[in-house]
Amino acid sequence: MAVTTQKSTEYTNATATPPVNNSTAEEHGRVRVLFFTHDQSGAGDATSSVALGKLPAGRVRVLAASSSAYVNWTTASATIDLGWDAYTDLNGDAVAADPNGIDDGTSVESAGTISFGTALTATGGTKVFESKDGVVIRATSQDTAIADGNDLVGYLLYVID
Repeated sequence: MAVTTQKSTEYTNATATPPVNNSTAEEHGRVRVLFFTHDQSGAGDATSSVALGKLPAGRVRVLAASSSAYVNWTTASATIDLGWDAYTDLNGDAVAADPNGIDDGTSVESAGTISFGTALTATGGTKVFESKDGVVIRATSQDTAIADGNDLVGYLLYVID
């Protein structure tokens, strides 16, 4: 083997002649927060969900691995999925909903704080959305009911402009 010195795609763009501008979702963007608070009103059967908030339109990079929530869905064997509703991309094409595109089956049967991004390991715990009208982020209890009074409080960090 030999010692190598290489560049990331983004650094290659910045040092090219002429330079290629990286999107602000990749370089020099501003980190914003999407904070959410939910107190379950009445019991919800398995596959019940909570719309946590809506990301803005445009190119947005969610920093899921740097985001977290306190989850009190304490039904035995409870899990949480985190994903998005269907949306329209910047070209006007429909993008299908993915209820577990950010997290898939994270155990929450004991109240506590969890980190997000378990389904995004290949992208460093991040997800890029490019939408015309924004993207609704949704938490779902796939396997068990959500009991009356269960809580979900947390935040998603994202980069834009």
